[in-house]
Amino acid sequence: MAILKTGFTGRGFSMRVRRRVWEILEIAQPGDDQSRAFDLAIRGLIALNVLSVILETVPEVEVSAGVWLRWFDLFSVLVFSVEYVLRLWSSVEGPARRGRGAVSGRVRFALTPLLLIDLLAILPFYLPMAGVDLRILRGVRLFRLFRILKLARYSEALRTLGRVFARRRAELSLTLALVGFLLLLASALMLFAEHGAQPEKFPSIPAAMWWGIVTLTTLGYGDVYPITLVGRVLGGLFALVAILLFAMPTAILGSSFMEELEEAKKAKKNVRGICPHCGSSLPE
Repeated sequence: MAILKTGFTGRGFSMRVRRRVWEILEIAQPGDDQSRAFDLAIRGLIALNVLSVILETVPEVEVSAGVWLRWFDLFSVLVFSVEYVLRLWSSVEGPARRGRGAVSGRVRFALTPLLLIDLLAILPFYLPMAGVDLRILRGVRLFRLFRILKLARYSEALRTLGRVFARRRAELSLTLALVGFLLLLASALMLFAEHGAQPEKFPSIPAAMWWGIVTLTTLGYGDVYPITLVGRVLGGLFALVAILLFAMPTAILGSSFMEELEEAKKAKKNVRGICPHCGSSLPE
């Protein structure tokens, strides 16, 4: 009985430690100073990593401080690797995975977008150990910039932005489809209008899409433009339609942001014991 009691006690202690690790790694709750300190430290480390990647591209800095930057990268990878392993280990304590199998719960958690970003942040360091071609590695090293995306885990504003896009994904998908259709239509009509006058600039629909993208986004680089009367009329019409079309996502996201903010206010009122509808205090 004593052995069994000791075993259960040890198991309970392990679960409490795992639960505490999960709480520290997640966004800090009010009053949790340890979790808040961890969040601030990780944010600072991510910001320094992005600065390090930028400085590495400056030849003078690479010559004078390249060794220190590589040591800092090694330290950062070790910290992010430990964080990644601890997140996987403690993930079964999360509300969405509590009660699931240890293996299946962790596998599901490892495939979530934020964990994939965490993996991309450390993957370039470990790829040479797997015998990856160094020519490919030069490009993969740029994936270290994915470390800045880890800030989404600690920023409520970025999490709100993600919820806004998820809320309006159907409307945004429809808008994207309309933009694609308009781009294809504009490029095809401009090809038939300008191919005879400028065969070198409008040789095909894919080539004309460059003009379409520049026009529909109202950038207007001026490297490719219509010279015929029909082409100019079409170009003006599509430019006006593009302005109206690109106003749609702004309105969609704006209304969704307002809804998200209203829900956040109601949630805070409920937490404080205030009725979200009339504003009066709720009974104890």
